Amino acid sequence: ATSYVVAVPADASDPASALGFAQAYGRVATQLAVLGDAQMWAHVPVATLERSVRTATSPDAPMVSVTATSADPEEAADMANAVARALTRHAAASADDTHVELRQFARATEPTEASSASAPVTGLVGASAGGLLGGLALLVRPRRT
Repeated sequence: ATSYVVAVPADASDPASALGFAQAYGRVATQLAVLGDAQMWAHVPVATLERSVRTATSPDAPMVSVTATSADPEEAADMANAVARALTRHAAASADDTHVELRQFARATEPTEASSASAPVTGLVGASAGGLLGGLALLVRPRRT
């Protein structure tokens, strides 16, 4: 599940500064200070958030994506939204100094299906790769004469 936040420059601030702050907020989002606040809304321990939440930023847009993974779709959405919420609150605390606000752009929704391949498909791909590598090893080994 993925939630998005966007950096918005204040009235008199340089619009390009929002892009730089979005990059910085993308790095800060997975730090203990933000995750510690997010655990209240996600109802999971900080260790779970550390394992399950990833962020990404765009070099072209002042946007941060917060992605959470879990076997439970509702929990994944809750974690992504909780981290986005905590991040916007941390950004609001320093908005007077940075002249950049962080606003939630899109909330994460519960995924309807798993985004990773099933165990049989993963096993089949692994077995195929192993067979291919074994065949290549036989082709490149020195021949006996």
